[in-house]
This record gives sequence, structure tokens and C-alpha cells, in this order.
Amino acid sequence: MANSGTYTFAPPIGSLTLNAFARCGVRRTELTQQHMEDAYLECNLLQADWSADGILLWTVELTTQALTQGTATYSVLPTNTVMVLDVYINNGSSNRLITPFSRTDFASLANPTMQGFPTSFWMDRILSPTLTLWPVPDGSATYTMSYYVYTQPQDALLRNGGNAAIPYWWLNAYLADLAHRLSRVYAPALEGQRKLDRDEAYGKASKQNENVPMYISPGLSGYFR
Repeated sequence: MANSGTYTFAPPIGSLTLNAFARCGVRRTELTQQHMEDAYLECNLLQADWSADGILLWTVELTTQALTQGTATYSVLPTNTVMVLDVYINNGSSNRLITPFSRTDFASLANPTMQGFPTSFWMDRILSPTLTLWPVPDGSATYTMSYYVYTQPQDALLRNGGNAAIPYWWLNAYLADLAHRLSRVYAPALEGQRKLDRDEAYGKASKQNENVPMYISPGLSGYFR
């Protein structure tokens, strides 16, 4: 038999919602405006929860920022950034990865205005987040800061056949999570099963996130001389 030869399966959020209600035992003919308004809210809260988990690698973007001598703090872009990932500094000839430190680390600096080649950054997670570098960029080179961020996903819209901004392999996890959320209101007796389905689908999808090897080398220098 011939295969389809297509790779276009991308059901709109409206279709995912109808199926999520079906998993809750709610027939399509029983759906009201209230059902759909609740689903709209739950779709967007679902995406907010996923952002908090830090698994939205398909929303990762690279931002580049020219640095100014004596200026330590820079606005994080784009404005819908959830978290800053890797940060590195280019001095015109090479890149150097710099490391994060905490608010307490920054507050503990004896000389926070010291200038030099930046080696650390602090992300202040206010509503309009900023990155503060230390040491503060000096004038010995033309510095450029580049950093990866993962951003808030596009809003979920049920109207006009809108699609969820997710990869193919996350579709079932999205549907299972939505069904679990809706079961809390419309099928409490099924909430336990819907949660099991959600956890299984979420676990499978999340295994696809940056599947790279990790090597751990214990520091033994303190035991040997």
C-alpha cells in the first residue's frame, strides 16, 4: 500500500479541545459557550505551566547586544522572555561563556562597579527583566554579548482554526494535559485517569528535549597528593 507522502498533520486548537472534552465524556452536541471559554483559558494556563517547567526549547532565540564601557545593566530582549539560558561575551576575536550568579552573590560583591572582561551575570527577574554583568565592561575591547533565551509561547486561540505553537511530538501531551485540566470541572470522576494519561504523554514528549550525553567527573584532587 502507498504511504500518504505528507507531513501536514497539525490539528487546530479547536479540534484538540473537542477531543479533550470527548476524553472527559462530554459530547460535542453538549458543548456550550461556557465550555469553550473555559477551554480557552485552560489552554493558555497550560502553556504558562509549561513555560514554568522550562521545557519550551522550540521557543529558544538568540539575542545579541553591543556592550558599552561602564554600563553594567541591560534590558533582556525580547520582552516576552521567560528565562535566559547561555550567555557569552565576544571581545572581537573570541567568545567566552560567562556564568550566572544570584542576587545574593551580586549583593556580596566588594566592588560591583569594577571594570574588566565580564565573567558573570545576574538576571533580575522583574516584570521587565535585566542582565547585570560583572566585572562591568571596560574599554580594552569592543564587547558584544550574545545570549539564548526561551520565550513565552504565542497565545492559544480557539477561533479561526488557530494552531498551537508546538512541535508535532508534543501534540498528544498538549491534548492530554488539556483533558486533565477540563476533567477537574466537567468530569471529576475521571480526573485521576486523565492525570495518568497526562503524565505519560508529557514524559514521552519531554524525553526529546536536547538529548545530549552528560559526563560527570568527580573532583578527587583533595584526596590525592
